[in-house]
Amino acid sequence: MIPGSLNAGRRARELDQLAAGERVDLAVVGGGVTGAGIALDAVARGLSVALIEAHDLAFGTSRWSSKMVHGGLRYLAKGDVALAHESAVERGILMTRTAPHLTRAAPQLIPLYPETSRPRQAFVAAGLYAGDALRRAAGTPSHVLPRPRTIPAAEALALAPGLRRAGLRGALLSFDGALTDDARLVVALARTAAARGARILTRLAATEVHADRVRVHDELTGRSADILARRVINATGVWAGELVPSVRLRPSRGSHLVLSAETTGLAGSSVMVPVPGESNRFVLLLPQPDGRVYLGLTDEPAGGEIPDVPAVSQSDVDFLLPVASSALARPLTERDVLGSFAGLRPLIDSGADEASADLSRKHAVLTAANGVITVVGGKLTTYRRMAADAVDAAGLAAGPSTTDRLPLLGAAPRSRLAAIDAPARLVAKYGTEAPRVAAAGELDPALAEPLFPGCEITAAEVVWAVRHEGALDAADVLTRRTRLALVPADAAAAEPRVRDLVDRALQGVAVSP
Repeated sequence: MIPGSLNAGRRARELDQLAAGERVDLAVVGGGVTGAGIALDAVARGLSVALIEAHDLAFGTSRWSSKMVHGGLRYLAKGDVALAHESAVERGILMTRTAPHLTRAAPQLIPLYPETSRPRQAFVAAGLYAGDALRRAAGTPSHVLPRPRTIPAAEALALAPGLRRAGLRGALLSFDGALTDDARLVVALARTAAARGARILTRLAATEVHADRVRVHDELTGRSADILARRVINATGVWAGELVPSVRLRPSRGSHLVLSAETTGLAGSSVMVPVPGESNRFVLLLPQPDGRVYLGLTDEPAGGEIPDVPAVSQSDVDFLLPVASSALARPLTERDVLGSFAGLRPLIDSGADEASADLSRKHAVLTAANGVITVVGGKLTTYRRMAADAVDAAGLAAGPSTTDRLPLLGAAPRSRLAAIDAPARLVAKYGTEAPRVAAAGELDPALAEPLFPGCEITAAEVVWAVRHEGALDAADVLTRRTRLALVPADAAAAEPRVRDLVDRALQGVAVSP
């Protein structure tokens, strides 16, 4: 038995137990990074937990991030030292203790062209050194995140060959944390919680929330039931106000475009391009391990009804492409865009007339008149702190949070990860579980085959997702376990094979080509 395995059989058994009247200490509504973090925090304190998610793990905002583990430099620039320090501390915990397998140091270049004055260069460099002071204060060693420095043009071009050469006098080089995949972090949190006894129930929509129960509708069977609990926490992000109307949010849309490394001329190093006319805002070109490059990020108000899957607006495309092109040798056009994605930040409505970019990224834990606790705001990097505060607010007489020293499934020191006998690509996704995934392909050569020519992802990873990661259909695999759907052409090429593999795995039938 593999610890923390999530699958259709386990879901059915545990839902039956709860629907029959078994009461848990804590019911958590929302299967994003915050909800999964709450489930783990609570179960690690010895509480019984049920996590309720209407769709799939990481269905909402948690899968639409920049895949960065930010150290709080932006907050420092705004004068919020406490929030910046909190971000730096949480980044260090993720990278050194809880999830080294899912994180890496990401070099970031700020190219220096004539339009960047020497005083402006000095100002930005001072900010980077202040950010490094945060790293040191948080206890993150320099071998995990190296110190910033100024580099000559030749070194900048070696790190980012796609940079525009004309006028380049050098670059500022710094390092921040990056995730292999934000959705995989959520899955790892949920599985680690499940390994300790948490019930992780996807495709279960919460229709009503009360202080001591959640009314749910099973999207697979059509039946409804009450999940009984001593306390209920609403961790549904931008949808929090739909369950608890007293929660007031001002969602902000963050859009990204998906490009290729070949088109941009970028591979390992990110590039931060200053936005003209803005003193502290950058467009980011973020190379990914799979050869894609994410171009972001916008920060625009998103009013009206909250969609399940936000869309990237044409105005976001028109903003991102020319700003990024200003630093590249080859200007980008819409023909270079392979895909796009957008997420909605659940920012707290302060009541003030502020731009979305100026709204605080602090989180808040709110208790409604009916006793339901809601946690909103915050950032992916600080999910663990948000989770701990939410469980504290539940007041269930449990001990203090222990998740700052609780490794997620697959985690190990970096020296051990480097010695694992499995492809590096698998280690970066599965950590110490990588040999198990690879072994499936060794036992059945058909499972070692890629899903389509030119694709690194194998059939074994699809079967693993169904048997151990809670994937219940092909969309779960394509959009959240593999992220192939970020490029529609890749998803179309993989879908027939993925659908067949998922169907066979769900039926418990031996998988064959």
